[in-house]
Amino acid sequence: MKKNLLFISCEEAKLICDRAQYNEATLWEKIKLNLRYTWCRITRAYVKKNKKLTEAIKSSNVQCLKQNERQELHEQLKHQLKNQD
Repeated sequence: MKKNLLFISCEEAKLICDRAQYNEATLWEKIKLNLRYTWCRITRAYVKKNKKLTEAIKSSNVQCLKQNERQELHEQLKHQLKNQD
């Protein structure tokens, strides 16, 4: 079966969409994605949800524990479990 140069599957469109979000997609991939985007409602919905998720992650103010804080919490947990027995 000959692979079409212009038309891509939904699965391939999803992969290209993910890569495009991180600026890893080539120009040719973006062109193929945009072509699929114009006529496929599933691809449009996926791109919309992907953009919304990316914006939510970028706008969130999540702060993670530093390594020493996590280690301290781990030690406190072990100490509490030991005292519980």
